[in-house]
Amino acid sequence: MPPLPPASTVLQVIPDLNSGGAERTTLDVARAIVEDGAQALVVSQGGQLVPELESFGAEHIVLPVKSKNPVTLWKNTKRLATLISERGVDLIHARSRAPAWSALRAARRTNVPFVTTYHGTYNQSNALKAYYNSVMARGDAVIANSEFIAKLIGKRHPFAKSRIAIIPRGSDLKSLDPDNVSALRQQALKDSWGIPNGHPIIMNMARLTAWKGQSVLIEAMALLKDDGLSEPIAILAGDAQGRDGYVAELKNQIAGLGLHDRVRLVGHCADVPAAMALSDLAVVASVEPEAFGRAAVEAQAASVPVIVSNLGAVPETVLAPPDVPGSQRTGWRVTASDPQALADAIRSALLMDEKSKRDLTSRALAHVQQNFTVETMCARTLAVYEGLLTRRSNAG
Repeated sequence: MPPLPPASTVLQVIPDLNSGGAERTTLDVARAIVEDGAQALVVSQGGQLVPELESFGAEHIVLPVKSKNPVTLWKNTKRLATLISERGVDLIHARSRAPAWSALRAARRTNVPFVTTYHGTYNQSNALKAYYNSVMARGDAVIANSEFIAKLIGKRHPFAKSRIAIIPRGSDLKSLDPDNVSALRQQALKDSWGIPNGHPIIMNMARLTAWKGQSVLIEAMALLKDDGLSEPIAILAGDAQGRDGYVAELKNQIAGLGLHDRVRLVGHCADVPAAMALSDLAVVASVEPEAFGRAAVEAQAASVPVIVSNLGAVPETVLAPPDVPGSQRTGWRVTASDPQALADAIRSALLMDEKSKRDLTSRALAHVQQNFTVETMCARTLAVYEGLLTRRSNAG
């Protein structure tokens, strides 16, 4: 990877720094910028990841960039343009639509390169939504975090095809290696969640929102219980991010199915490697397409068997028949919104013999090592930055 030009300053803009794939990627890239000897600035409304961001030398700046209010967006354009000028920002990278509109205008006003990452599938039900989404394809470089998203961008925004760079999200494989997670960390997490010994743990690592499919997993747990497989405990680990109504729905569903001792809502999990090290199985039960699917990659990196809904970028992250022979499987792909299919896959995964499990998880680890490391993601992202900055320098 060529280094960024000396004394470069890169500004990333994201609504907030709470849990999520885009937020984690922001931190990973900021760390890589700092390690490259450049300056990393991040603008957001704040969040629980800010202390970690600042711990490795990046700087956080608070602005109301989560707002979709047109007046606030207009004011944010001026705020970002001022920040670019005062701090000598060389490139701005937007990771969400509302702040991207302000960032685009600020970049054009100050003549700095503008990069976007198309992190999601983004609802596009009408022409107004299509225009709103289009800002994520207006970058001088447009990063797609999967081949699935690259095809979506090309279909929706043909004008951007020549500027798309496919850079899958990367995971920190070293931290996810179960050999690097102490028994003390695992026990601390287990105790905080009140999990008794002797029960297989099914991990669902996803923010609490309906499209992530927690209710499908709860129904599958009820089917397993009815069939006599009552030992597993499902952990729903995710931040509700203010969705109190949805949390209440899940609690009522759990109570109504008599699963209070078999399904746990534990809130945000700060120690993902420890959670994975505790797990016997990971489930990604999304009912809408995943733009990438970081949770599935993290499970494979942690040598945990994984079941995913067969939507979106899943064929890229989890290998399974019919796309590959059964001998090359790295996990299970099931029909979305189908509790019975999910229950059947859970039963198959939990009843695997040890050799089959070792073979599966070894293939899965090799798959993520080859395709989804944080080092590769960061190197390719910084290469995009370097190319734009060099082009700008040569043009000047």
